[in-house]
Amino acid sequence: MKRLPLLFLALVPLYAAAQNQKPPTTLRGVLAEELKTTHDQEDWFVPASVAVDGLTADQAKWTPPGGGHSVGQLAYHLWFWNTRELADFKGEKSPSFSGNNDETFNNFDPTQWDDLVKKLNQVLTDWDKAVAAADDQTLAAKASLIAHVATHNAYHIGQILYVRKLEGAWDPSKGVH
Repeated sequence: MKRLPLLFLALVPLYAAAQNQKPPTTLRGVLAEELKTTHDQEDWFVPASVAVDGLTADQAKWTPPGGGHSVGQLAYHLWFWNTRELADFKGEKSPSFSGNNDETFNNFDPTQWDDLVKKLNQVLTDWDKAVAAADDQTLAAKASLIAHVATHNAYHIGQILYVRKLEGAWDPSKGVH
């Protein structure tokens, strides 16, 4: 009987450790995390919501010396492709597209910068919701698409930060020193 309290004391740390364990990662969890960290959840890198925050239309239209895209062009490109791929994911008809990828950058209008920032946030929110609501079969079938969307977002968010740094329009306290 004297051993029972000792056994109990030995099991308490094991029970506590088991309670702190995260459940196994699911496909939904991985895909949702990939999208959230390129949308509005700061993790290994700055998400889109932070990358475009606080930029004026004049700053958004600035292009680096020697060429390259402006932050506005990059944000427009992200909005365009996220909107198109989300429609595909949902089984909806995508807006018409000529196939000329230059249009996905060059149709940026600085007078609509604030609206573009809202539309980009909305489509990224819609992605978050679509993955959360999708059935397992759809997630499995479209996992590669979602992973590519998240990777594409991360790539261009890095470009946005680089352009902002070149322009002198980036506050390093917001990340990526």
